[in-house]
Amino acid sequence: MKLIVGLGNPGPEYERTRHNVGFVALDRFARRFVDPASGAPRARFSGLLLEAELEGEKLLLLKPTTFMNLSGTSVAEAVRFYKLSPGEDVLVVVDDIALPCGSIRLRGDGGDGGHNGLSDITRRLGTSRWARCRIGIDPRGRIPQKSYVLGRFTPEQEQALEPALEDAVAAIGHWATNGIGETMNRFNKKNPNHVKNEPAED
Repeated sequence: MKLIVGLGNPGPEYERTRHNVGFVALDRFARRFVDPASGAPRARFSGLLLEAELEGEKLLLLKPTTFMNLSGTSVAEAVRFYKLSPGEDVLVVVDDIALPCGSIRLRGDGGDGGHNGLSDITRRLGTSRWARCRIGIDPRGRIPQKSYVLGRFTPEQEQALEPALEDAVAAIGHWATNGIGETMNRFNKKNPNHVKNEPAED
């Protein structure tokens, strides 16, 4: 059993914002691999939960509804209920302002890079050893970070983001059946097709 978590903020006002790209990627994965007959997501573990199966592996798809800064509450509840091993069974899909749009990076451990959602997950799980798929949203330039991540993608960024979302969906499936090592080797590649962040106003 594997737990795949997409990070974001709940509510229509946050839809398609840069900070919610983890939700977007997980929703896309769910549309392809969740049986429509299974019904709507269930409210569980301070989030919304769907179940899928891929090559005989049961997958739990979780979107925390706690808001980003408290994402760890939802993740820890699911991990403890199912007695999962964070290092082997958990993948978190998340935005990253250090990466350009059009890029993804996977790691099996590491710091939070100043991301409050990742920081809370590490704190709640008591370890930083869990897989993460980071989706680039471009460096913020001179725009305040909160304003940037809660803003929506420019048309140019949306275009660059599309192949990254496809890569993320493929990486999620590959991780679920092959583990983080093989997935990193396959998907951690540079993508030169990205746009620079729009300039900030003084």
